[in-house]
Amino acid sequence: MRFGLLGCVHGVLRGVAAPFPEGDTLRAVGVRFWGGIFDSGQTVARGRVFGRCLFSVAQSRKPKKLKGETTKCGEEPDWHLLFLETATGVLTIRAKEARVLKRILAILPAVCLATSMASPAQSPFIGQWNFDSTKSRTPDEMKVQSQGGNKYTFDFGGGAETIVADGTDQPGLQGTLLSAKQEAPDTWIVERKKDGRLMLRATWKLSADGSTLTDYYREFESDGSTLSLDYVYQRTGGGSGFAADWQSIKETRNTPLSMEVKAYEGSGLSFLTPAQHRPENVKFDGKDSPEDGSDAGQGPAISARQVDEHNLVITHKYNGKTTGTEEVGLSADLKTLTITLHFAGRDKPDVMVYQRQ
Repeated sequence: MRFGLLGCVHGVLRGVAAPFPEGDTLRAVGVRFWGGIFDSGQTVARGRVFGRCLFSVAQSRKPKKLKGETTKCGEEPDWHLLFLETATGVLTIRAKEARVLKRILAILPAVCLATSMASPAQSPFIGQWNFDSTKSRTPDEMKVQSQGGNKYTFDFGGGAETIVADGTDQPGLQGTLLSAKQEAPDTWIVERKKDGRLMLRATWKLSADGSTLTDYYREFESDGSTLSLDYVYQRTGGGSGFAADWQSIKETRNTPLSMEVKAYEGSGLSFLTPAQHRPENVKFDGKDSPEDGSDAGQGPAISARQVDEHNLVITHKYNGKTTGTEEVGLSADLKTLTITLHFAGRDKPDVMVYQRQ
Protein backbone atom coordinates (compact mmCIF):
# COMPACT_ATOMS: atom_id res chain seq x y z
CA MET A 1 0.00 0.00 0.00
CA ARG A 2 2.93 2.29 0.71
CA PHE A 3 4.10 2.40 -2.88
CA GLY A 4 0.58 2.45 -4.33
CA LEU A 5 -0.35 5.53 -2.33
CA LEU A 6 2.92 7.30 -2.95
CA GLY A 7 2.66 6.66 -6.65
CA CYS A 8 -0.62 8.56 -6.67
CA VAL A 9 0.92 11.46 -4.75
CA HIS A 10 3.80 11.62 -7.18
CA GLY A 11 1.50 11.75 -10.19
CA VAL A 12 -0.43 14.74 -8.82
CA LEU A 13 2.45 16.78 -7.43
CA ARG A 14 4.93 16.33 -10.21
CA GLY A 15 5.97 19.64 -11.73
CA VAL A 16 3.98 22.02 -9.51
CA ALA A 17 6.93 23.68 -7.77
CA ALA A 18 7.50 27.36 -8.57
CA PRO A 19 9.99 30.11 -7.59
CA PHE A 20 9.45 31.43 -4.08
CA PRO A 21 9.24 35.24 -4.08
CA GLU A 22 9.97 37.31 -1.00
CA GLY A 23 6.96 38.13 1.13
CA ASP A 24 4.80 35.08 0.29
CA THR A 25 3.44 33.15 3.23
CA LEU A 26 4.51 29.52 3.59
CA ARG A 27 1.88 26.90 4.36
CA ALA A 28 2.49 23.38 5.65
CA VAL A 29 1.30 20.49 3.56
CA GLY A 30 2.19 17.78 6.05
CA VAL A 31 3.71 15.32 3.62
CA ARG A 32 6.13 12.60 4.63
CA PHE A 33 8.68 11.97 1.86
CA TRP A 34 10.22 8.69 0.69
CA GLY A 35 13.04 8.45 -1.82
CA GLY A 36 12.22 8.69 -5.48
CA ILE A 37 8.81 10.39 -5.21
CA PHE A 38 9.53 13.93 -6.36
CA ASP A 39 11.74 14.43 -9.39
CA SER A 40 13.22 17.80 -8.48
CA GLY A 41 11.87 16.99 -5.05
CA GLN A 42 11.24 20.17 -3.11
CA THR A 43 8.27 21.11 -1.00
CA VAL A 44 7.56 22.47 2.44
CA ALA A 45 7.35 20.22 5.48
CA ARG A 46 6.11 21.44 8.79
CA GLY A 47 6.47 20.89 12.49
CA ARG A 48 7.45 17.39 13.61
CA VAL A 49 6.80 15.57 10.36
CA PHE A 50 10.56 15.29 10.13
CA GLY A 51 11.29 15.31 13.86
CA ARG A 52 13.11 18.50 14.81
CA CYS A 53 13.43 19.88 11.28
CA LEU A 54 10.96 22.75 11.46
CA PHE A 55 9.87 24.49 8.25
CA SER A 56 12.38 22.68 6.09
CA VAL A 57 12.69 22.20 2.37
CA ALA A 58 13.08 18.58 1.23
CA GLN A 59 16.06 18.31 -1.07
CA SER A 60 17.43 15.29 -2.96
CA ARG A 61 19.13 12.31 -1.34
CA LYS A 62 22.51 13.85 -2.17
CA PRO A 63 23.59 16.62 0.26
CA LYS A 64 23.91 20.02 -1.35
CA LYS A 65 24.71 23.56 -0.21
CA LEU A 66 22.53 26.44 -1.24
CA LYS A 67 23.21 29.70 0.59
CA GLY A 68 23.56 27.81 3.81
CA GLU A 69 24.20 24.50 5.48
CA THR A 70 22.46 21.21 4.94
CA THR A 71 21.43 18.87 7.67
CA LYS A 72 19.97 15.38 8.08
CA CYS A 73 16.59 14.75 9.65
CA GLY A 74 16.56 12.27 12.53
CA GLU A 75 13.36 10.54 11.42
CA GLU A 76 14.37 10.23 7.76
CA PRO A 77 18.16 9.80 7.94
CA ASP A 78 18.58 9.34 4.19
CA TRP A 79 17.15 12.79 3.46
CA HIS A 80 19.24 15.93 3.54
CA LEU A 81 17.26 19.04 4.38
CA LEU A 82 17.89 22.73 3.78
CA PHE A 83 16.84 25.14 6.49
CA LEU A 84 14.24 27.49 5.07
CA GLU A 85 16.04 30.56 6.34
CA THR A 86 19.01 29.80 4.07
CA ALA A 87 17.00 28.44 1.13
CA THR A 88 15.19 31.49 -0.24
CA GLY A 89 15.09 31.15 -4.00
CA VAL A 90 14.90 27.36 -3.97
CA LEU A 91 11.97 25.79 -5.87
CA THR A 92 9.27 25.79 -3.21
CA ILE A 93 5.51 26.02 -3.09
CA ARG A 94 3.58 29.23 -3.02
CA ALA A 95 0.95 29.75 -0.43
CA LYS A 96 -1.92 29.36 -2.92
CA GLU A 97 -0.47 26.19 -4.40
CA ALA A 98 0.13 24.80 -0.95
CA ARG A 99 -3.54 25.22 -0.06
CA VAL A 100 -4.57 23.37 -3.23
CA LEU A 101 -2.07 20.62 -2.55
CA LYS A 102 -3.27 20.29 1.01
CA ARG A 103 -6.81 19.63 -0.22
CA ILE A 104 -5.57 17.15 -2.82
CA LEU A 105 -3.47 15.30 -0.29
CA ALA A 106 -6.43 15.11 2.06
CA ILE A 107 -8.44 13.00 -0.41
CA LEU A 108 -5.62 11.06 -2.11
CA PRO A 109 -5.27 8.34 0.57
CA ALA A 110 -8.96 7.42 0.24
CA VAL A 111 -8.82 7.44 -3.57
CA CYS A 112 -5.69 5.31 -3.73
CA LEU A 113 -6.98 2.91 -1.07
CA ALA A 114 -10.22 2.42 -3.00
CA THR A 115 -8.27 1.78 -6.22
CA SER A 116 -6.04 -0.75 -4.49
CA MET A 117 -9.00 -2.57 -2.93
CA ALA A 118 -10.82 -2.66 -6.26
CA SER A 119 -7.94 -4.50 -7.98
CA PRO A 120 -8.93 -8.12 -8.71
CA ALA A 121 -7.32 -10.72 -6.48
CA GLN A 122 -5.31 -13.51 -8.09
CA SER A 123 -7.42 -16.52 -8.98
CA PRO A 124 -6.92 -19.40 -6.51
CA PHE A 125 -6.66 -21.77 -9.50
CA ILE A 126 -3.37 -20.23 -10.62
CA GLY A 127 -0.26 -22.31 -9.88
CA GLN A 128 1.67 -25.49 -10.66
CA TRP A 129 -0.16 -28.80 -10.20
CA ASN A 130 0.99 -32.44 -10.16
CA PHE A 131 -1.25 -35.31 -11.22
CA ASP A 132 -2.22 -37.76 -8.45
CA SER A 133 -2.64 -41.14 -10.11
CA THR A 134 -3.69 -42.85 -6.87
CA LYS A 135 -6.82 -40.70 -6.55
CA SER A 136 -7.71 -40.38 -10.24
CA ARG A 137 -9.93 -42.49 -12.47
CA THR A 138 -9.82 -42.43 -16.26
CA PRO A 139 -12.17 -45.30 -17.19
CA ASP A 140 -11.96 -46.57 -20.73
CA GLU A 141 -14.06 -48.80 -22.96
CA MET A 142 -13.19 -50.61 -26.14
CA LYS A 143 -15.14 -53.02 -28.30
CA VAL A 144 -13.71 -55.81 -30.39
CA GLN A 145 -16.07 -57.80 -32.64
CA SER A 146 -15.12 -60.82 -34.72
CA GLN A 147 -16.25 -60.68 -38.35
CA GLY A 148 -14.90 -64.13 -39.19
CA GLY A 149 -11.87 -65.03 -41.25
CA ASN A 150 -9.43 -63.24 -38.92
CA LYS A 151 -11.27 -59.97 -39.55
CA TYR A 152 -12.19 -57.78 -36.61
CA THR A 153 -14.00 -54.50 -36.00
CA PHE A 154 -12.44 -52.25 -33.37
CA ASP A 155 -14.14 -49.32 -31.68
CA PHE A 156 -11.93 -47.33 -29.29
CA GLY A 157 -14.49 -44.57 -28.84
CA GLY A 158 -13.96 -42.65 -32.05
CA GLY A 159 -15.89 -44.95 -34.39
CA ALA A 160 -15.69 -48.40 -35.93
CA GLU A 161 -12.59 -49.58 -37.83
CA THR A 162 -12.52 -52.99 -39.54
CA ILE A 163 -9.21 -54.64 -40.42
CA VAL A 164 -7.66 -58.07 -40.84
CA ALA A 165 -5.51 -58.97 -37.82
CA ASP A 166 -2.46 -60.00 -39.86
CA GLY A 167 -0.01 -57.31 -38.72
CA THR A 168 -0.24 -55.19 -41.90
CA ASP A 169 -1.01 -51.48 -41.89
CA GLN A 170 -4.59 -50.83 -43.01
CA PRO A 171 -6.66 -47.63 -43.35
CA GLY A 172 -8.06 -46.38 -40.04
CA LEU A 173 -9.82 -43.24 -38.81
CA GLN A 174 -8.62 -39.70 -39.51
CA GLY A 175 -5.98 -40.65 -42.04
CA THR A 176 -4.19 -43.14 -39.78
CA LEU A 177 -3.05 -46.70 -40.42
CA LEU A 178 -4.14 -49.41 -37.95
CA SER A 179 -2.66 -52.86 -37.52
CA ALA A 180 -3.20 -55.84 -35.19
CA LYS A 181 -1.35 -59.12 -34.96
CA GLN A 182 -1.36 -62.17 -32.74
CA GLU A 183 2.04 -62.73 -31.15
CA ALA A 184 0.86 -65.61 -28.95
CA PRO A 185 -2.50 -67.22 -28.14
CA ASP A 186 -2.89 -64.78 -25.25
CA THR A 187 -1.04 -61.77 -26.71
CA TRP A 188 -1.93 -59.19 -29.37
CA ILE A 189 0.03 -56.16 -30.58
CA VAL A 190 -2.03 -53.21 -31.84
CA GLU A 191 -0.34 -50.22 -33.51
CA ARG A 192 -1.43 -46.95 -35.10
CA LYS A 193 0.67 -44.83 -37.47
CA LYS A 194 0.28 -41.56 -39.32
CA ASP A 195 2.50 -39.95 -41.95
CA GLY A 196 5.09 -42.68 -41.45
CA ARG A 197 5.35 -42.10 -37.69
CA LEU A 198 4.42 -44.66 -35.03
CA MET A 199 1.83 -42.95 -32.82
CA LEU A 200 1.02 -45.74 -30.37
CA ARG A 201 1.60 -49.37 -29.53
CA ALA A 202 -0.65 -51.42 -27.24
CA THR A 203 0.31 -54.86 -25.97
CA TRP A 204 -2.77 -56.85 -24.95
CA LYS A 205 -2.51 -59.78 -22.55
CA LEU A 206 -5.53 -62.03 -21.99
CA SER A 207 -5.93 -63.74 -18.61
CA ALA A 208 -6.02 -67.54 -18.47
CA ASP A 209 -9.78 -67.59 -17.87
CA GLY A 210 -10.41 -64.93 -20.51
CA SER A 211 -12.26 -62.63 -18.08
CA THR A 212 -9.73 -59.78 -18.00
CA LEU A 213 -7.42 -58.09 -20.49
CA THR A 214 -4.35 -56.07 -19.53
CA ASP A 215 -3.38 -53.31 -21.97
CA TYR A 216 0.19 -51.96 -21.80
CA TYR A 217 -0.45 -48.75 -23.72
CA ARG A 218 2.42 -46.58 -24.99
CA GLU A 219 1.82 -43.35 -26.90
CA PHE A 220 4.77 -41.73 -28.70
CA GLU A 221 4.66 -37.93 -28.82
CA SER A 222 6.10 -35.85 -31.65
CA ASP A 223 8.68 -34.34 -29.26
CA GLY A 224 10.17 -37.79 -28.59
CA SER A 225 8.55 -38.34 -25.20
CA THR A 226 6.48 -41.42 -24.36
CA LEU A 227 3.18 -41.61 -22.49
CA SER A 228 2.96 -44.85 -20.52
CA LEU A 229 -0.40 -46.16 -19.27
CA ASP A 230 -1.46 -49.59 -18.03
CA TYR A 231 -5.14 -50.61 -18.16
CA VAL A 232 -6.93 -53.63 -16.76
CA TYR A 233 -10.22 -54.38 -18.55
CA GLN A 234 -13.05 -56.69 -17.60
CA ARG A 235 -15.16 -58.56 -20.13
CA THR A 236 -18.81 -57.55 -20.28
CA GLY A 237 -21.43 -59.32 -22.36
CA GLY A 238 -20.60 -62.24 -24.61
CA GLY A 239 -17.71 -62.99 -26.92
CA SER A 240 -14.65 -65.19 -26.73
CA GLY A 241 -10.94 -64.65 -26.91
CA PHE A 242 -10.14 -60.99 -27.57
CA ALA A 243 -13.59 -60.31 -29.01
CA ALA A 244 -15.67 -58.63 -26.31
CA ASP A 245 -16.95 -55.37 -24.88
CA TRP A 246 -14.13 -54.41 -22.50
CA GLN A 247 -14.62 -52.01 -19.58
CA SER A 248 -11.59 -50.80 -17.61
CA ILE A 249 -11.54 -51.46 -13.88
CA LYS A 250 -8.07 -50.06 -13.16
CA GLU A 251 -5.92 -47.40 -14.83
CA THR A 252 -2.29 -46.71 -13.91
CA ARG A 253 -0.39 -43.75 -15.29
CA ASN A 254 3.34 -44.45 -15.28
CA THR A 255 4.38 -41.12 -16.80
CA PRO A 256 4.36 -38.11 -14.45
CA LEU A 257 1.92 -35.38 -15.45
CA SER A 258 1.98 -31.75 -14.44
CA MET A 259 -0.26 -28.84 -15.27
CA GLU A 260 0.25 -25.09 -15.07
CA VAL A 261 -2.63 -22.65 -14.65
CA LYS A 262 -1.97 -19.00 -15.48
CA ALA A 263 -3.99 -15.82 -15.79
CA TYR A 264 -5.38 -15.15 -19.26
CA GLU A 265 -6.48 -11.74 -20.53
CA GLY A 266 -7.54 -10.35 -17.18
CA SER A 267 -9.99 -12.60 -15.36
CA GLY A 268 -9.62 -15.62 -17.67
CA LEU A 269 -7.45 -18.70 -17.13
CA SER A 270 -5.00 -20.68 -19.24
CA PHE A 271 -4.47 -24.43 -18.61
CA LEU A 272 -1.31 -26.01 -20.00
CA THR A 273 0.15 -29.51 -19.78
CA PRO A 274 3.44 -30.52 -21.44
CA ALA A 275 1.67 -32.90 -23.84
CA GLN A 276 -0.59 -30.16 -25.21
CA HIS A 277 0.47 -28.35 -28.35
CA ARG A 278 -1.21 -25.19 -27.09
CA PRO A 279 -2.86 -24.09 -23.85
CA GLU A 280 -6.58 -24.30 -23.14
CA ASN A 281 -7.56 -20.64 -22.76
CA VAL A 282 -10.93 -19.74 -21.28
CA LYS A 283 -12.89 -16.57 -20.50
CA PHE A 284 -15.81 -16.66 -18.11
CA ASP A 285 -18.32 -14.93 -20.35
CA GLY A 286 -20.27 -18.05 -21.39
CA LYS A 287 -19.54 -17.39 -25.09
CA ASP A 288 -18.21 -19.99 -27.53
CA SER A 289 -14.64 -19.22 -28.66
CA PRO A 290 -13.16 -21.11 -31.65
CA GLU A 291 -10.14 -23.16 -30.62
CA ASP A 292 -8.47 -23.26 -34.03
CA GLY A 293 -9.39 -19.88 -35.51
CA SER A 294 -12.36 -21.23 -37.49
CA ASP A 295 -15.63 -19.36 -37.91
CA ALA A 296 -18.13 -19.29 -35.06
CA GLY A 297 -20.21 -22.47 -34.99
CA GLN A 298 -17.67 -24.38 -37.10
CA GLY A 299 -14.95 -26.70 -35.84
CA PRO A 300 -13.92 -27.01 -32.18
CA ALA A 301 -15.04 -24.33 -29.74
CA ILE A 302 -14.80 -23.77 -25.99
CA SER A 303 -16.77 -21.76 -23.45
CA ALA A 304 -16.59 -21.36 -19.67
CA ARG A 305 -18.49 -20.01 -16.71
CA GLN A 306 -17.55 -19.57 -13.06
CA VAL A 307 -20.03 -21.22 -10.69
CA ASP A 308 -18.40 -19.74 -7.58
CA GLU A 309 -14.95 -18.90 -6.26
CA HIS A 310 -13.84 -22.56 -6.23
CA ASN A 311 -15.79 -24.11 -9.12
CA LEU A 312 -15.75 -23.73 -12.91
CA VAL A 313 -17.53 -25.40 -15.81
CA ILE A 314 -15.84 -25.63 -19.23
CA THR A 315 -17.83 -26.81 -22.27
CA HIS A 316 -16.34 -28.22 -25.49
CA LYS A 317 -18.24 -28.22 -28.78
CA TYR A 318 -17.66 -29.30 -32.35
CA ASN A 319 -19.69 -27.67 -35.12
CA GLY A 320 -21.99 -26.29 -32.46
CA LYS A 321 -22.64 -29.66 -30.83
CA THR A 322 -21.48 -30.37 -27.26
CA THR A 323 -18.80 -33.07 -27.14
CA GLY A 324 -17.81 -32.82 -23.48
CA THR A 325 -17.72 -30.77 -20.30
CA GLU A 326 -15.13 -30.24 -17.58
CA GLU A 327 -16.11 -29.53 -13.99
CA VAL A 328 -13.10 -27.92 -12.31
CA GLY A 329 -13.18 -27.73 -8.50
CA LEU A 330 -10.81 -26.58 -5.76
CA SER A 331 -10.71 -28.03 -2.26
CA ALA A 332 -11.40 -25.74 0.70
CA ASP A 333 -7.69 -25.60 1.58
CA LEU A 334 -6.81 -24.76 -2.08
CA LYS A 335 -4.32 -27.67 -2.22
CA THR A 336 -6.29 -30.13 -4.40
CA LEU A 337 -7.66 -29.49 -7.89
CA THR A 338 -10.17 -31.99 -9.31
CA ILE A 339 -11.23 -32.02 -12.96
CA THR A 340 -14.24 -34.21 -13.80
CA LEU A 341 -14.58 -34.78 -17.55
CA HIS A 342 -17.90 -35.86 -19.04
CA PHE A 343 -17.81 -37.09 -22.64
CA ALA A 344 -20.80 -37.30 -24.95
CA GLY A 345 -21.86 -40.94 -25.40
CA ARG A 346 -20.02 -42.15 -22.30
CA ASP A 347 -21.62 -42.96 -18.97
CA LYS A 348 -18.55 -42.81 -16.76
CA PRO A 349 -16.56 -39.57 -16.41
CA ASP A 350 -12.81 -39.17 -16.09
CA VAL A 351 -11.75 -37.84 -12.70
CA MET A 352 -8.35 -36.14 -12.77
CA VAL A 353 -6.96 -35.17 -9.35
CA TYR A 354 -4.01 -32.77 -9.02
CA GLN A 355 -2.06 -31.65 -5.97
CA ARG A 356 -0.62 -28.17 -5.70
CA GLN A 357 3.14 -28.17 -6.21
